[in-house]
Amino acid sequence: MKKETRLNVKGMHCASCVAKIEGTLKKQDGVEDAAANFATEKAIVKYDDSRVTEEKIREVIEGLGYGVEGQEMSHEHHEGHKDGNHDHASQDIKKKVIIGAVLSVFIAVGSFPEIFAFAPDFLQNPTVLFILATPVQFYVGRDFYRGAWAAFRNKTADMNTLIAIGTSAAYLYSTFITLSGAASGIYFDTAAVITTLILLGRYMESISKRKAGDAIRKLMDLRPKMSTVIRNKKEMTIGSDQIVVEDIIIVKPGEKIATDGIVTDGYSSVDESMVTGESIPVEKKKGDTVIGATINKNGTLRVKATKVGKDTMLAQIIEIIENAVGSKAPVQRLVDKVASYFVPAVIIIALVSALFWSMSMPFAFSLTIFIAVLIIACPCALGLATPTAILVGTGKGAEHGILIKDATSLEQIHRTDTVVFDKTGTLTKGRPEVTKIIGKNEKEILRTAAAVEKQSEHPLADAVMNEATKRKIAVPKAAKFRAYPGKGATAKIGSRTIFIGNRKFMKEMKAKTDEIETDVQAAENDGNTVIFVAANRRILGAIAVADQLKEDAVQAIEKLKEMKKDLVMITGDNERTAKAMAGKLGISYIAEVLPQQKSEKIKELQKEGKKVAMVGDGINDAPALAQADVGIAIGSGTDVALETGSVVLVKNNLMDVVNAIRLSGYTIGKIRQNLFWAFIYNTALIPIAAGALFSIYGFLLDPILAGAAMALSSVSVVGNSLLMKRYKME
Repeated sequence: MKKETRLNVKGMHCASCVAKIEGTLKKQDGVEDAAANFATEKAIVKYDDSRVTEEKIREVIEGLGYGVEGQEMSHEHHEGHKDGNHDHASQDIKKKVIIGAVLSVFIAVGSFPEIFAFAPDFLQNPTVLFILATPVQFYVGRDFYRGAWAAFRNKTADMNTLIAIGTSAAYLYSTFITLSGAASGIYFDTAAVITTLILLGRYMESISKRKAGDAIRKLMDLRPKMSTVIRNKKEMTIGSDQIVVEDIIIVKPGEKIATDGIVTDGYSSVDESMVTGESIPVEKKKGDTVIGATINKNGTLRVKATKVGKDTMLAQIIEIIENAVGSKAPVQRLVDKVASYFVPAVIIIALVSALFWSMSMPFAFSLTIFIAVLIIACPCALGLATPTAILVGTGKGAEHGILIKDATSLEQIHRTDTVVFDKTGTLTKGRPEVTKIIGKNEKEILRTAAAVEKQSEHPLADAVMNEATKRKIAVPKAAKFRAYPGKGATAKIGSRTIFIGNRKFMKEMKAKTDEIETDVQAAENDGNTVIFVAANRRILGAIAVADQLKEDAVQAIEKLKEMKKDLVMITGDNERTAKAMAGKLGISYIAEVLPQQKSEKIKELQKEGKKVAMVGDGINDAPALAQADVGIAIGSGTDVALETGSVVLVKNNLMDVVNAIRLSGYTIGKIRQNLFWAFIYNTALIPIAAGALFSIYGFLLDPILAGAAMALSSVSVVGNSLLMKRYKME
């Protein structure tokens, strides 16, 4: 049986860690896919539990030298557990940074008496410096050694390897000089300060990564801790996680609604902005659905719980974001592959550079070159460049009701050049109304059509039934109902066989429409969909039905045109109706398409070389959404996770299509900036660390500066991603 597990992995420090974990897991029999994320410290593993167990997966990760802190059981449990681990780890790093900083200051003062004239004589003693440097090397820098040893055991190398080799070279050489009684040439300051600086960078990095995940934490914190429910006809206060389906919850003004449900009594307005991004409170009355974690504004509501725990909309949104952050964008896969070769290559470059300079310069000079190359090239920034931007970008989208399910979709949305819209319920309100009845006996036509439509699930059926109710027409019973998807339906009323449907259906049923064609065509030219009504293959008349455009449709279409997107409306309507509707928007159209044919039309566009985004309701349009390069499900209500679309727009607002495309472009722009600076930093500074400028300008990069620059590069990449929080949606 195929399963998926999400594990919290402690001890990942760079892109090469990610590559190592993923590569090792994928080699295990039964593991189908594995994705590790440096920014969130998670690993998502898909596996066949008949061939490999979760326990075995954990053992493999632990065998690589990483800690596995447990599977996420629930969002509530996970958050408390993860925060506790995060706080403990951060405090541990902070303590080591403080110890390292204090000792490093003394070591630096004692190592440079010409700069620090106040340095006491005893502090200048190499033995004293050795004593001060040793705890920095082996206590403060303990995790570097642990990581390097684990990498060595698994025949790999990572950031820890570079730091451990570099600082050890400085420390061991200095120790040898000290024990041999030499008076100069010690580098305890280099080893101690580099270790402390890199650990400081890691501490700042952990704080920044936590800020990058604020969106998920804010969502997790939305749910109220306690709620008032009615059980055994008594009000009682219980923990919100103890609510079960069918519980009646009392929500007073100003309180948060604990879980998804239906209003059974009361009237109020509810602020849903924290979940949907919609700023205007929504009125709620008996029979209306409410979303967990939203705020009741004024009246008291009684709500029957319909979904709890992982089934709620809030839990689904959190899961979507976490899956997106844990997934790999195509560009990230390339980065991970590069990182897997990067560290071994750097070690070789460091050795070659040191050997080259050793032929003409003192050993101490070669050692400086060796250490500087190793330290400057640590690929931390590479590992953070993509996941931190995706984390902030998907979180930003979620705040505004735009849920992007995976990193590939996030990367692809802005690259699409063609946007295909389903018509009914997407471009239009999805609530068609009867605008005209064509024929001599309007009452008989409507009465006959309503009898058949009463049993139909077609969207136009409601319009016919509503009109019959409005006119107070008694609707007879129909028997032997049969639907013809995309065409029409038949039924028996007494001795008559009734046919209702489109023009194509009438032709198939051999019912002639000539006598009303002039009026029908005029209605179609006005954008109406026409339902023909025939009895015993004789035309009685037709009913014109129109579905109005959404208020935001024209604005969204205009914005997409400004973005140079090709826009297409796809519909089952006939040519005239489709042309009229598309004409109002100024876009092209594909008419008379059956539901099952929509995916084929998308495929045809793709064969023409187009990158297609399909926008639909996520249910009837599921095959087309799946076929498109990016499927955008709009107005999906509370069944968020069940939609086929790789992007889900919680609000029924077409402007969010524009916002999703822009957010995608902005996020990918940030990723490119991060990768540019990360690659430039690593590739440009390695030659300088190797002494490229020494022969010309006499400049040699000090290993301590290399350590500071390496730490700063990681923090700057995360900081650049955090700037995305300022991004404004339309």
